[in-house]
Amino acid sequence: MMPSLPADPDRTGHPESAVSASYAPFAHLTVPNTVLYRQVMTTFLAAKERFAVHLRPEDVHAALEPEHRPADPDTVVKALDSLVEWGNLRADPDTSRVTAVEDFYRKRFIYQLTRAGEAAEQALSAYDEALGRRGALQAVALHDIVTQLRALLALAAEDEPDAAKAHLALSALTSRFEALAENARAFMGSLQRTIDLHGVQVEVFLAYKDRLIQYLERFIQDLITLGGRIAVLIGELEARGRADVLLRLAAAREAADAAPDEAETAEAQALARWAGRWAGLAAWFVSADGRESQARLLRGRALGAIPQLLAVVRQLNERRAGRSDRSADFRTLARWFAEAPDDEARHRLWRAAFGLYPARHLTVDADTLAERAARPVAASTPWAEAEPLRISPQLRRTGSYERRGKARKVRDRSEERRRLSEIAARQAEEIAAARARLATGGTTRLSALRELDPVAFGLFLRLLGDALATWRPGMTTTVATSNDGTMEIRLTALTDGTTAEIRTPGGVFRGPDHTVEITDLTLTRRIRADGTPVREER
Repeated sequence: MMPSLPADPDRTGHPESAVSASYAPFAHLTVPNTVLYRQVMTTFLAAKERFAVHLRPEDVHAALEPEHRPADPDTVVKALDSLVEWGNLRADPDTSRVTAVEDFYRKRFIYQLTRAGEAAEQALSAYDEALGRRGALQAVALHDIVTQLRALLALAAEDEPDAAKAHLALSALTSRFEALAENARAFMGSLQRTIDLHGVQVEVFLAYKDRLIQYLERFIQDLITLGGRIAVLIGELEARGRADVLLRLAAAREAADAAPDEAETAEAQALARWAGRWAGLAAWFVSADGRESQARLLRGRALGAIPQLLAVVRQLNERRAGRSDRSADFRTLARWFAEAPDDEARHRLWRAAFGLYPARHLTVDADTLAERAARPVAASTPWAEAEPLRISPQLRRTGSYERRGKARKVRDRSEERRRLSEIAARQAEEIAAARARLATGGTTRLSALRELDPVAFGLFLRLLGDALATWRPGMTTTVATSNDGTMEIRLTALTDGTTAEIRTPGGVFRGPDHTVEITDLTLTRRIRADGTPVREER
């Protein structure tokens, strides 16, 4: 069992609990003057950055922020002595200002950070940084990963790849990937807290919700296009068997600086680290049997966050419009019950709030009210003792009174239905025209599509994303069907290095050229003799 410090009171007069000696530098976090102790330690860290090793109590007192600076300098001296006891600081006699024998008997010290105190402050800084980190979805990192993978492909094509270039390219690749993965995890965590409105002001949330949704949509589009391209590049490296060669080169170069006593195992350990990093990169972008890639999971999580954000906005708007939820109503009602002067008032409030009257109120009419006013009957009167109630024969026969008066007019909504029908028809025509524009009628190149309107281009991007999501290492051809089952795409990679360009009103879409066959599955089908469907060609 580790030794413990005695539970003595600190210099400010506040008792402490026993603290393990190894963690004594953290003891200043559990005492009443924590804010002062943290400010003092921050002052020593700032002094160390200026290469100032020792500080006197008056130096510490002057360096404290005005709102945390004690009026009495002796308070700072007591705090410094407490930090010395906990091991955060070291005190040495201050002999530089001794001018007489009497000065030797005065208590004067200079203070400096200990290794334990500095380590504790570094840990607290990392803790504060982790709490304040929000993360980001880095679309630029996706572009950088594509660039580094292409550089690795170029190196892999050489007979004897340069070890330095391979090491630098792999280091840059893993650095960008680790930053992307860490920031994505942090961002999705902060996004969930935003959706739950934990620690988020409502006004701030409403102010930036539109930008947040646009930010998510833009990253999702980049993830669909670039994620598929990254998966293809990883598959090409692994299919050629050159990824292991590059990893060995990087491991050997990294192990070259190892100490002599670690030289034998350094290269094996470095290779294991690089293999683990590469496996993590591949698992992030490439799906395997029974396991979806992290990029695909992130895409689904980001897509699911958009309707959740909209639902939160809708709830906030309902609250701002004057609507209140049931819990707020019950809390208000409970306060009214507590403020009622007597039980009779509480009974009246109960009847007014919940309407749980005796069953006799179902047949109260003008005559009954007049009779009740003349001869009141208590609500607690049993049925057997109460006077009978007169019930309408219509109520006895049908269970309801005959409705009298003019019937309510039925609103004519034919114009609204006609307008909705026109919109639906126009949208159906646009989608049908887009399917007809994309249907290739056979195998062709992506570059042959040339120019697409916004509707056709949006449909093309969804098809392309579905096809790239099914791509696996070593594949050269993939077939995918759209979510609604109306389109089918067959995509085949080319090795000639050509580029396809598709022009849209919003810009030019560029990428590696492929052969593609897009089929419209909504065409009329006919049935073979064995009962299987056959699509008819146009």
